[in-house]
This record gives sequence, C-alpha cells and structure tokens, in this order.
Amino acid sequence: MSEQTSQIFAANAKRVRFDPWSVGALMIAVLVLIPIVAVIWFALTPTENIWPHLMRTTLPRYLGNTVFLMLWVGLLTAMVGTGAAWLVVMYRFPGRNLLQWALLMPLAVPAYVGAYALVDFLEFAGPVQTALRDLTGWQTSRDYWFPAIRTREAAVIVLTAALYPYVYILARAAFREQSGAAYEVARALGAGPFARFRRVGLPLARPAIAAGVAVVMMETVNDFGTVDYFAVQTLTTGIFSVWLQGGNLGGAAQLATCVLALIVFLVTLEKLSRRKSRFFGSARGQRPVEPTTLPRGWGLVAMVLCAVPVIVGFLLPIGVLMTHAFDAAQWIAPGLRRAVWNTVFVGGVAAVLTVLGGVFMVYGVRLSRRRLPRLLMPVTAIGYAAPGAVLGLGILVPLAATDNFVADSIVSMGFSDPGLIMTGSAAALILAYIVRFFAIAQGTADAALGRVAPSLPMAARSLGRSAGGTLRAVHLPLVRASVGSALLLVFVDCVKELPATLLLRPFNYDTLATRVHAKASLENIAEAAPAAIAIVLVGLCAVALLARTSR
Repeated sequence: MSEQTSQIFAANAKRVRFDPWSVGALMIAVLVLIPIVAVIWFALTPTENIWPHLMRTTLPRYLGNTVFLMLWVGLLTAMVGTGAAWLVVMYRFPGRNLLQWALLMPLAVPAYVGAYALVDFLEFAGPVQTALRDLTGWQTSRDYWFPAIRTREAAVIVLTAALYPYVYILARAAFREQSGAAYEVARALGAGPFARFRRVGLPLARPAIAAGVAVVMMETVNDFGTVDYFAVQTLTTGIFSVWLQGGNLGGAAQLATCVLALIVFLVTLEKLSRRKSRFFGSARGQRPVEPTTLPRGWGLVAMVLCAVPVIVGFLLPIGVLMTHAFDAAQWIAPGLRRAVWNTVFVGGVAAVLTVLGGVFMVYGVRLSRRRLPRLLMPVTAIGYAAPGAVLGLGILVPLAATDNFVADSIVSMGFSDPGLIMTGSAAALILAYIVRFFAIAQGTADAALGRVAPSLPMAARSLGRSAGGTLRAVHLPLVRASVGSALLLVFVDCVKELPATLLLRPFNYDTLATRVHAKASLENIAEAAPAAIAIVLVGLCAVALLARTSR
C-alpha cells in the first residue's frame, strides 16, 4: 500500500513540476496586461471623481468627434482601399504594375506628418494660396474665400490617406485568392462589372474588408498628432488635457476606459459581422482571376482613381517635406542627431525584446499542457488595439510608484537616493513599445512556428535535445525570415509611435516622432522636415517588406 501511495505522489509531483516555459509565458502575459488592468483600476477608484463634470461638459464633444472620425475614416478607407484593390486585381490599365505597389506607400507616412504637410501646402503663406493671389491680384485673406484647413473634415482626409492601405492590403489579397470560375459564371449569366463586384467579389472579400476597417478605426481612435494639430478634441486628446493640464489621474483613466470600451466594441462588432460567414475555396484546380484589359478611356480613368490616393497620401507629403529639406544646417543639428540615436536605441531594444518575448511565449504555450497560458495568449494582443495614450497612463503611474518604493527602500538602508530608475530613463518607453506592439511579434511567431513540421522537433527531442536546445537548433533556423520581418515591423511602429512617447519619454529626451511634433507645433516645418523624412525612409523599409511578402 505504501509503495502504491509513493508511486501516486511521484506521478503527481511529476505532473506539477516546475515548467519554466509555462511560467515564463504566464509572466509575459501578466506584464502585457498590467497597463490595461491599471487603467481600469484608476477609473474605478478615482481620488477626485470628475465623471459627472465630464458628462456635463467635455465628454459629449470628445465622444462625438471621436465617433465622427471613426465612421467617416472607416467609410472612406473602405471605399478607397476596396475600390483600388478591385481595380488592380481585376483589370489591366496603364500604370497598373507600378500602382499596385505604390498604393502601399502611404503606410510609410504617419498621419501626423501628412497633417503638417497638408497645412503647409494649403495655408495662407503656402504655395496654393500664394499662387491664387498672384493670379488674381488679391492681397489679403479678406479679398477671397478659402476653406478652413484645420477642421475635423481635413483630419478625415489626412487619416483616410494614411490608413487606407490597411484595407487595400487585405482586400487585394482576398480578391486575388478568389476563383476566376465564379466570375466567369457570373459573366455568362449576364452580370456586368458592377454586378460582379456587388454580388460575387464583395461578399467573398467582406471578412477581409471588415478586418481592415476595424484596424483603421482603432488607429483613428489612437491618433493624437493629427487631431491635436487640427485642434479636434477627441477622447485621446482629452486624456492628455485632463491628466497633464487638469492634473486629474482618475478623470484621465475614465476617459481611457471609454476608449477601451470603443475598441472592445469595434473588435466585437468585427467578429460578429463575420460570425456566420464561411467561404471556402476548392483545394486544387482553382483558376486565379484573369485581369481584363480596359479600353483606353476607362483605363485612364482607372489609372487616375488609383493614383489619387498615392498622390494625397505619399507624394504630396514627401514633396512638401523635400521643399524644406535643402537647409544643410538642419541635417547636422545636434537635436536631430540625438533624436536619431534615441529612436534607434529605444526602437531597437524594444523590437528585440518584443520579438524574443513573442517567440518565448508562443513556444512556451505550445510546450505547455496547461490551459491558463493558452487562454491568456490571445488576450495579450489587446495591447495593439489599445491606444498609446491609454498604455502610457497605465504604465507611468505603476512604474512611478515602483520607482518611489525602490528609492525609499534604498535610502532607508543608508544608501544615496538612486532617483527614478525606470520612469527617469527610457525603460518605461521601451516597456510601452513592448506592450503596444507585442501582438505583431506574437502573431508572426505563432504563424511561423505553426509551419514547422512536428516531426522535426520530435526527432530532436528523441535525440536528447532539451526544449531550449530544440528551439535554438530546429525552430529558429526555420523561422529566421519571419523573425526578421517581425523585428523590422515592430521597429518601424516604434519609430512612428507618438502618444505613448510623448507621455513616457524622460525630460529632454526626443525621438524622431516627438521632434517632428514639437517643431511642427511651433509652425517650424523646416526644422521638422529632416526628422519626418527619416521616419518616412524607415517606413518605406516596412512597405518594401510588405510588397515582397505579398507578391
């Protein structure tokens, strides 16, 4: 009996033995989720509850402007992205081969850079109004009418031009994966071009389009630079105002909770919209869509329609920036050099740690037989949906409390005050980037490790390799390209991130994004141009990667 009992205890001990991979995956999940939990806690336990005051005064305006931007930007990006994808996949026209890749280029230009360029181009002293006065002889702004530039309608145009590629990429892939036979049948039944789009192409591509529009709406909620420059008061700008100007953490957290509620609503709506939609293609023998050559007149129309988003979203901002980029002194300014170094440092460290954490977590969950890590892994993607301002709020306050506790403990032991170790350095900023973009690394690692044949790691383990040795010897060489892509994408997003950087950077610590924002806010586009061009060049690397992987 005692022997049987000892065997049972041994078996139980074996089952519950310490698993570093599961524990590590669990710790990473907790680290990513802490900022979101902190924001909700601050909202529920405010020191001074100003929620009734917000409800009576500013919240309706913040919420109204946010919903206005979400709906209009979502609608316009759906139209532009889906329409451009349909044209380049289904038809041949002049410039098609160039435009299908050029339509990705606005991804390299952050929306706030496009906003600065548009205002510089259309303002009173800009080239458009200057040329108009030269042609007509008008002298002052009272001599003629010109539409206001810094409005929420202009913000819609800028955000649409910057964000439509999210819809375009997914819609183009969905149209390319459809069977050409379905369109041939529709054509044989008398369906014209618009009917084929409405009855065949659009229903089949709807899940992809809905996913792209959901991402666009989340990015619209996250935007700070554009709406701040255009003086459009949204929930994101409200977080900055209530916290930094009003000094009320609880009120800012309550606004941040409203933003989180909007994000959850968008994600839920996107899931429900395709809950009952199931589209399958045949496993083999599926003929791809064969593009139709358009007549010359219609071909020129298609070329112009596809060229307009590229002009507004990429060529116009680049052209405006280049007109201010010929001052050599701005390219060697000490502030620019420091901003470049700071950006490369925090972005590079954050990208490496994010990708390592993503690979570790996915691999640990795959090894683990426990349910909790598997349940938490999808939840860690919420950081990508949460705006940078929300994450900044959820990270700064807990880290500041930790810094103060550590400093007080060290001083109480008789040592000198170490200062703010995390919030006084770039550590808080790096942590925000990790939380914000962890979903990119996790998704890429999950997809890449899922393509590794199970027999390969099983063979390595049977030959005596440990779990870590199998990861190094088998998995990493096979997923090296995907890991490199994830590193680049995370780095590019870190370079472009503005709201979290503004909240969490140490004093006198500029990155390229904050330098552009600071100089443009002072109406000094000439000093902002070199940093903005550097951001665009980094973004073009990501666009080139996307173009390569989507061929």
